[in-house]
Amino acid sequence: MSLLELLALSAAGCTAGAVNAVAGGGTLLTFPVLLMCGTPPVMANATSTVGLVIGTAGSIVSFRGHLRAIREQLWRFIPVCLVGAAFGSWLLTQTSDDQFSKLIPFLVLFATVLFFLQGFLRKSVTDAKAKALWFSLALQLPVAIYGAFFGAGIGILMLASFGFMGMTHIHEMNAMKNLLGSLINVVAAVWFIAAGMVNWPQALALTAGALVGYYFGAHFSQRIEPRRVRHLITAIGFVISIVMFWKQFG
Repeated sequence: MSLLELLALSAAGCTAGAVNAVAGGGTLLTFPVLLMCGTPPVMANATSTVGLVIGTAGSIVSFRGHLRAIREQLWRFIPVCLVGAAFGSWLLTQTSDDQFSKLIPFLVLFATVLFFLQGFLRKSVTDAKAKALWFSLALQLPVAIYGAFFGAGIGILMLASFGFMGMTHIHEMNAMKNLLGSLINVVAAVWFIAAGMVNWPQALALTAGALVGYYFGAHFSQRIEPRRVRHLITAIGFVISIVMFWKQFG
């Protein structure tokens, strides 16, 4: 691996870590850089997952003060995430990236619009809170499958589902998003490593940058007023959507 490639992957990992700590979508930065380095698409996807998974610990540590408040919800979501992540990881070994990538722009755009409108939609919801919880749990299964398969924008999908469950504190939502997203990525990473799908020098370069990016992204996002964090997340989602539409149809 050349010095230029090492620097490019470390920078991509750092930026992706910061973006993932706030809203998700860092795969959109690391995946294209890996492709530019000549890595085959499926291996690039697996290498990106493994390269970013360790850095997630940095964001979990930064949000540790909010974990007690979401402990009850976490134990409901963890089994769903495990099942979905295992299936999504298997699916990557059976399906080409090209087939699924056509759906990604629409999924991310839908999730972004949903997250933007959730405050208005929640005011009109009259169902019992338990029903909203079951809806969020049901939505988490396809989110976990998608997260293990590719993962770009998974944070926005999870934040949207948490909003319908009745959660309103953006930093608690981010804490749960980061922990569950980390769990999904760990399952996928173990699967990809066992299948021999990882380029280790590239993965380690991504990890070195992601550790820095995750920590500082999570740390400084909590100093911003919650309403502004929501605006930032929405903006990131629309940018991700535009990039993916341009890549697919431009």
